[in-house]
Amino acid sequence: MATAPAAFPPLSLPDGVTEDYIDCTPSCGLNFHVLKAGRPGQPLVLFTHGYPELAYSWRKILPAIAEAGYLCVAPDQRGYGRTTGWPRTNFEDTDLADYALTNLVRDLVCLVYKLGYTQVHSIVGHDFGAVSSAMAALIRPDMFLSTVHMSHPYHPPSTPPLSSVKGAADIHGDLAALSPPRKHYKWYNSSAPAAQEWDSPPQGLEAFLRGYFHLKSADWEGNKPYPLETWTANQLAKMPEYYIMRQEQTMPLMVQENMEGEDVSRTERWLDKEEMEVYCAEWARTGFQGALNWYRAQTVGVQDNKKAAGDMWLFAGKRIEVPVAFISGVKDWGNYQQPGALQGYENENWVKKGMFRGATLVEGAGHWVQQEQPDAVIRGILKFLNTL
Repeated sequence: MATAPAAFPPLSLPDGVTEDYIDCTPSCGLNFHVLKAGRPGQPLVLFTHGYPELAYSWRKILPAIAEAGYLCVAPDQRGYGRTTGWPRTNFEDTDLADYALTNLVRDLVCLVYKLGYTQVHSIVGHDFGAVSSAMAALIRPDMFLSTVHMSHPYHPPSTPPLSSVKGAADIHGDLAALSPPRKHYKWYNSSAPAAQEWDSPPQGLEAFLRGYFHLKSADWEGNKPYPLETWTANQLAKMPEYYIMRQEQTMPLMVQENMEGEDVSRTERWLDKEEMEVYCAEWARTGFQGALNWYRAQTVGVQDNKKAAGDMWLFAGKRIEVPVAFISGVKDWGNYQQPGALQGYENENWVKKGMFRGATLVEGAGHWVQQEQPDAVIRGILKFLNTL
C-alpha cells in the first residue's frame, strides 16, 4: 500500500467506501488510487471505469456488492484521476504502447497481485472499462474468472493482417462525404487538438461536463436508440452528434449546441452538484490527454496506433471462455454503435457456448447506467454473481 499524495484532499464517499493507494510502481509503474468496500480475503470483484469517468463512478455500487460478501476494488485507470506514474506527455511525445490493451491488462494483473490475490472472482467494466475487462478475461481466463460488460458490447480482437483498416479509412472518408460532412467521435478524440479542446471548453468545464453527461443519459429526450443495420456512413449518421459529429465541430461545441434549451438540473437527480465538482476538479488537475490516449491506441485507422493494435494479434481468433453478462441502459446508443456486437455474445466464435449469461437493459437509464439507476445495476450484478 502507499500513502495518499499530499496534494489530494479526501473524497466525500458513501458509508462503507474508502480510498486507498496501491503502489505498483515496481511492476507496472503506477501508484493506483482505488476505492474499496468489503474485507480483504473475500472474493475479489474488480470494477473498471470508462471515459470520461473515474473510480468514483462506482461509488453507488461498491457498498451493496461488498455487503453480499465480496471485496470490491475500483481503480482510477492509467491516464485518469489520482493514479500516478503514467507519463504526463503531450500528444506528440506519447508512447502509445503504454496504452496498448496488453499493457492495460498488465496494469490490472499487477494491481491484483499487489492486493494479495492471484484470481479475480469477476471483473466488471463500464464503457472503455468494459473493453479492458473483456480483454482481461480473454487474455487471462485463469485469473479473471468471469466478467460483466456495461454499455459497451464486446468485440473480439482483429486478425492479422489488420483487414479492418481499409474499411475504417473508407468509413472516415464516407462520413466526410456526407452532407453535411460528419466524423466519428473516436477519430476526433484521437486527434491532436482534442485534448486542448476538452481541457478548455468555451462554456466552462462544469457546463461542458454536465452537458456531456446529460446528452448521453436517459434525461435527454433525443436518445431513442435502435440497432443499426451495417457499419456504413449512412447508418452511423443516424446516431446523435455525440457519436457522429459534424465535421467542423469540437466536442465542447457539439455539447453547447445540443444543450440549447435543455434543463441541466434534470441530471442532478443522479449526479448532484457536489458529485459533479469531483469530476471537474480531477479533470482540471490532470487534463484529458492521458485518458484520450486510450482512443489513440485502440481506434483502428489512426495512423500512429499500429504497434498498440498489433499487440492484440497475439490473441487473434481467441474467444471469451469464462461466464459473461451484459448490462446497459435502454436509452444507451452505446448498445448499437458497433452493429451486431450485442448479438455477438451468442456467436460461439466470440464467446464459448454456455458462457453468456444474458443481457439486462435497464429502464430509465442511458449511458451512465450505474449512476442513473444503481439499484437495478446492483441487482443485475448480484444475479450474475449468483450464477457462478
